[in-house]
Amino acid sequence: MLTTATLPADAGAAGAAARTAAVGAPVSPRLRIRGFARWVAEPAPAAVPLLRTRVRAVLEGWPVSAEVADVLLLAVSELAGNVVQHAAAGGRMRVGLTFDGGRLRLEVVDQGARPPRPPHPAEEVDPDAESGRGLLIVQLLVAEAGGELSVVADEFGTSVRVCLPAD
Repeated sequence: MLTTATLPADAGAAGAAARTAAVGAPVSPRLRIRGFARWVAEPAPAAVPLLRTRVRAVLEGWPVSAEVADVLLLAVSELAGNVVQHAAAGGRMRVGLTFDGGRLRLEVVDQGARPPRPPHPAEEVDPDAESGRGLLIVQLLVAEAGGELSVVADEFGTSVRVCLPAD
């Protein structure tokens, strides 16, 4: 099951133009758009492509560069996939996307007890490994786009956050 809550972007007088901007369209530095979308899903394989589709639909309504949209879409796929693979059965996964003042934040939260270890790019990667590179790839792409990745764990679960400039 996938539930959704979305608040529309609001940019005051420029709101209508900002909401219709396509991914990849030039972003005016004067636009102060705010928006939020949140989804809750069971950590099942079928949820991953649904989440990616929903994130894409929201990004198409915000003035976000195509490069940043691609990074966020890869990040939501990888992070949600990690939750599916590692989360405890019967838990929930939350995905949130926020746009505020030219900054985007993607957050994927699970109820797992074991947080992922943030990768270190200087570590040697086993070339024969079939998994274990996704978080590192996301971290490197996010850093290249001028953003940052963080992992926060507490008694309620684990949150992986990606913060990026919109352009």
